[in-house]
Amino acid sequence: MNSGRIAVIGGGWAGLAAAIAATQAGHQVTLFEASRQWGGRARALPCVLPDGSATLLDNGQHILIGAYTDTLALMRTVGVDTEAALLRLPLTMLFPDGQGMRLPDWPMPLDVLAGVLGARGWSLADKWSLLRTTARWQLSGFQCAPLLSVAELCRGLSATVLQTLIEPLCVSALNTPAQRASGQVFLRVLQDSLLGGKGYSNLLLPRTDLSSLFADAAARWLGRQGATLRLGQRVEALESPVDPQDGWRLDGQVFDAVLWATSSSVASQVLGQAAGDSSTARALRTWATQAADLHFESIATVYVQAGDARLPQPMLALRSSQTEPAQFVFDRGQLGGASGLLAFVVSASSDERAALQTRVLQQARSQLAAWLHDQELVAVQTVVEKRATFACTPGLLRPGQLIAPGLLACGDYVAGPYPATLEGAVRSGLAAGRSCHGTFNTR
Repeated sequence: MNSGRIAVIGGGWAGLAAAIAATQAGHQVTLFEASRQWGGRARALPCVLPDGSATLLDNGQHILIGAYTDTLALMRTVGVDTEAALLRLPLTMLFPDGQGMRLPDWPMPLDVLAGVLGARGWSLADKWSLLRTTARWQLSGFQCAPLLSVAELCRGLSATVLQTLIEPLCVSALNTPAQRASGQVFLRVLQDSLLGGKGYSNLLLPRTDLSSLFADAAARWLGRQGATLRLGQRVEALESPVDPQDGWRLDGQVFDAVLWATSSSVASQVLGQAAGDSSTARALRTWATQAADLHFESIATVYVQAGDARLPQPMLALRSSQTEPAQFVFDRGQLGGASGLLAFVVSASSDERAALQTRVLQQARSQLAAWLHDQELVAVQTVVEKRATFACTPGLLRPGQLIAPGLLACGDYVAGPYPATLEGAVRSGLAAGRSCHGTFNTR
């Protein structure tokens, strides 16, 4: 295989994956990241706790699952001990009152069957509605009409199953409410996790901050392999080749191929401006328009210090409403963090920061009273990612990976079967890094 000069723009998980794959293929890789930190939307943030001690939080609480095979393999490639870095638990959707479902560590599909039959707070009619519906999904090959929403897909399920299983799963996986979320993408997530193989449905909770979990190790690996790392360097201009045999220019530097791994908004802006009058102008403008047409959902994470409180599980589902907006709470003290530090996650958040924080504190006092023991609650930090993920709606047209010869996009928003997840970002990056050879070698 001929070696090429490859530029990767963006040092998030997709960009790092693309750089690693291109490096493994023997290319000369230069990785550009505009910020001073690797990791993109999955990175660590410095913070000071109420007692004055310094710690690292995350810009959002992420969950991995056992079905994230490419992410786990890539982490091991760059030297991360995934068994030590991630707490592996059977799929658990338990609420503070003990109700909900937890799968045993059994072979598939016995684990799902036992989890449904043993679900607490569910009637026999609730359990039968889920078993009947999932059997129908399996018989259909986990396929449905492309314009079907999750809410429409789940007609026939009891209200209890919808409220305590489907809606929390949907908003955590797709970050889009069930009424607006894609039924087909939801089915793909269920198929790969619940029926993909033993351990695929397991929850993998990070025991360390997100920068340490992958991004920093990936950057070190790339440096050892001879890649050029440009941290804190923003690419201001992209020029398409006048002649198909020429390379792409980034701020005057020529590269055989460019892998664009920034957010879709940045990508659409820069690539739209780069269209100009070149022979690839139409392709660039079409792609930039598709990327600009995406809509986004926010995710808020409210970190709260609750003395030395300890929850019954590292992760609990919460009953969410307009006045009590968090869907999940994580006990960071059980995940390598400070004792009593809780992370409340509000997916598809729409509240202003101050109002959101107030409501979450009230929700904590209401739903976690049995575990807080009248501990004082102190809001430590509230992180709001306003464009955390694209809205994963039915029939959504996502921009493709190949933009033009020698120019590929990668990111969790690029066309693919998964929603905006770490696995989606990694798979997109790996595909771009592995396929860039053909895009310039045939010009």
